[in-house]
Amino acid sequence: MIAPSRKAARQLVRHRHVLVNGRVVDIPSYGVAPGDEISVKEKSREMPLILGAIESRGKEGTPPWLEVDFKTLTGRMLELPTRETIPIAAEEQLIVELYSK
Repeated sequence: MIAPSRKAARQLVRHRHVLVNGRVVDIPSYGVAPGDEISVKEKSREMPLILGAIESRGKEGTPPWLEVDFKTLTGRMLELPTRETIPIAAEEQLIVELYSK
């Protein structure tokens, strides 16, 4: 989307480049609800990291629960994602087994 990786996205948030509903957010674990608007600060929109991520991904990598406008660098969370729509390579059963010991 707007960052090349999750790690880079966390760094963008920590360095105060991201707004949620017009307010600066600097906590990567900030809870976003359906209907919330996520955007990049005006001063941060020309960062090479962000521009490169947009060029390489475009609209192809957008999950169905997000709506993204790459021209204005804004997005909206449409609904809460389900496990099937989150692209994470993890086996929950192995995690449960590890913590149940």
